[in-house]
Amino acid sequence: MRKAKYTRQKNGYFQTQVWDGTYQGTKKHYITLRSSKSSKDLEDKVKDYTDRVRERRIVRNTDTYFLDYAKSWLATYKAGKSNATQSMYKNIIDNHLDALSGIRLADVARIHYQTAINDAEGHLRIQQQIKLTIKQVMRSAVRDKLYPANLFEELEEAMEPVKYRPAEKRPLTDNERKALFAADLSTMDRCFVDILYGCGLRRGEALALTRFDVDLKNKTININKAVEFIGEKPSLKTPKSDNGFRTVPIPPSVFPAIEEHVRKMRGTQLFTIRSGGMMTKSGYRRMWERIIKGMQNASEEPIVGLTAHIFRHNYCSNLCYQIPRISIKKIAELLGDSEKMVLNVYNHIVLEKEDATGAVADALRM
Repeated sequence: MRKAKYTRQKNGYFQTQVWDGTYQGTKKHYITLRSSKSSKDLEDKVKDYTDRVRERRIVRNTDTYFLDYAKSWLATYKAGKSNATQSMYKNIIDNHLDALSGIRLADVARIHYQTAINDAEGHLRIQQQIKLTIKQVMRSAVRDKLYPANLFEELEEAMEPVKYRPAEKRPLTDNERKALFAADLSTMDRCFVDILYGCGLRRGEALALTRFDVDLKNKTININKAVEFIGEKPSLKTPKSDNGFRTVPIPPSVFPAIEEHVRKMRGTQLFTIRSGGMMTKSGYRRMWERIIKGMQNASEEPIVGLTAHIFRHNYCSNLCYQIPRISIKKIAELLGDSEKMVLNVYNHIVLEKEDATGAVADALRM
């Protein structure tokens, strides 16, 4: 006969401690399960309870409202995200989830999600962000044992795809490229746009540059920080990822303009507002408007929709056309991004250059 797993205690019960799926700080929280019948009955109770914990069917009672929990989730679990990411979530929670106002977290259902989506009809990007926000908030509630996992699975299955597609990335047009080099720009404006064109920096990375980041002797730029705008004001942060720390060469086509500005400047920051302070959001907008106006004056066609990021896309596209003289790994290093990103976005260029038939013929030539 199998030995009983549990023994009857002095209080007359078979009992044991079982993890309830929650934590107190970093330690697991346990509850006591009892049976007055037998060790086998207690074993069955433990197994049933453990199964329910594993399947996340055990939740704590709460009267917390969805929007209150969402704000707490943002402040707690997204505190380490960039200001831009936090601002996106805050905008959705504050302005686009009226359908969940006054709804308890435990009562969130498909109809509340769908109503929020319907309220943003015609705004696919907002709908995409609503879906992302609600899904992440409710997944967090499951992990906090405030919402049943099985109900979340049903809610998630009911979330139909939002067919949003971002604007297609493009390089510079031939006309834009000609206008860029023909434009009459100040030394600072010329330096900024030439760094975008010739070095592929992100806007924030370029705005953060100081004279000490530009090595005129070796003709390189060191990227070790970036600017993000919090409202109107600039704020320095580390690059987007560890890959963002890098050194890039300054090509001969743009080096003279960059050298001229660095040698002429009086302060430390490469790009400043008129008073000499770090570039503000409105200061950047005015600088970009001057650059576009200068290019437009030198252009035979309208300059429409040109952004700083298009210059970065142009940089990468042109490098991809240089494969195999340069590897995808090296392109990713210069961009401060991952090889996966380069392949995902620019694989069509790699495929354009591919000549499988010719490669096989050359490799196996007698």
